[in-house]
Amino acid sequence: MTGRIARACRLATVLLTTLACQPAPARASGTPHDVVTWAASADRLGDGVADRSYRLVVHTSAAGSGLRVRLSNAFGDRPLTLDSVYAGVQDQDAALKQGSNRRLTFGGARTVTVPAGGTAWSDPLPGSLPAATNLVVSLHGPHAAGPATGHGMALQTSYVTRGDHTGEESAAHWTGTTGSWFYLDAVSVRPPDAATGAVVALGDSITDGRQSTTGLDRRWPDYLARRLSTAGGALKGVANEGISGNKVLADGAGPSALHRLERDVLSQPGARTVFLFEGVNDIKAHTGVTAQDLITGYREIAGRAHAAGTCMVGATVGPFKGWPEWDPAAEAVRREVNEYIRSSGEFDAVTDFDSILRSPYDRERIHPFFDGGDHLHPNDKGMQAMAGAVDLRSLDCHSPPRTGGGHVA
Repeated sequence: MTGRIARACRLATVLLTTLACQPAPARASGTPHDVVTWAASADRLGDGVADRSYRLVVHTSAAGSGLRVRLSNAFGDRPLTLDSVYAGVQDQDAALKQGSNRRLTFGGARTVTVPAGGTAWSDPLPGSLPAATNLVVSLHGPHAAGPATGHGMALQTSYVTRGDHTGEESAAHWTGTTGSWFYLDAVSVRPPDAATGAVVALGDSITDGRQSTTGLDRRWPDYLARRLSTAGGALKGVANEGISGNKVLADGAGPSALHRLERDVLSQPGARTVFLFEGVNDIKAHTGVTAQDLITGYREIAGRAHAAGTCMVGATVGPFKGWPEWDPAAEAVRREVNEYIRSSGEFDAVTDFDSILRSPYDRERIHPFFDGGDHLHPNDKGMQAMAGAVDLRSLDCHSPPRTGGGHVA
């Protein structure tokens, strides 16, 4: 090997490795396919700003080659043009690992225009990306205006600047910060094992990670991804499709779970399991939603997920006594809903988050050890306990709903 090639390969091993520097990994039998390795639900984020660049830090789950990103203009009222998009690996803060920042193309072009209400996938990027990487996607919108699309509560510091500095690995120009992700809503890779799939968590602020520690990836889906990475099973990807304040039935904080199921969940590459953990916002809002209303919504989600060929896991609604909107009437609805989730048999598996989170001294309250401080959202320990309660074996199934009740983790 010449000195030039050797130096190139040493740079490539930073994390984004070029395929020319190492043999392609052996693949399992079957057709290789893309699998989502990171995702965040799209919502409206104020108005776009012209000539602004974003350096977005995301944490991946599944490893693989052929990295692709999905850009979203779901809430835009006009086409969105991005004239420069790069992907690299974080070194520290806004600085990138040397040699890792590489331009993404779209249909071979460096510029992409995403139609109002639409999305666009990049071309695959040659090279491989390890699991649990802090991937950095940098993008520039020269004429951005009107409603911007993104994810508000990232619990991760990303960076902003004026002008196009996307190709730079230095942090010198990236002096501004943001706690949101703009225009990016999914990242996929092609795993070495063709059997690999992903879990997509559909939820509200608890899934979104509220009250977990910012910057440390301690949402319960993050802990689940860490468990799956060492479990030896086929599920490796985890997509977090939680939106703070989201409801199953009504739009408000983002489209309802029913309305965003296709876009946020079923459209994700390699999605094998839908994990539904939502309902507390419908219950505590006191808008007249009954247990039967919620059950009807759950049934529709489960039916659509099964029709799409995915496994469907349901999770019970956690306790929230002490939250200002709690009252005995809301508690009665929560208990009826949880009984349905546990016993209906309409889910392939059930994870009983209620049993994990509740206090042994008052079953209507979250355990003080898990309470993030507002009596609704778990802290880091609670998030870890939730992920630890998931029976990993029950996640990977392709069966129709079982009669007589799904497996309870």
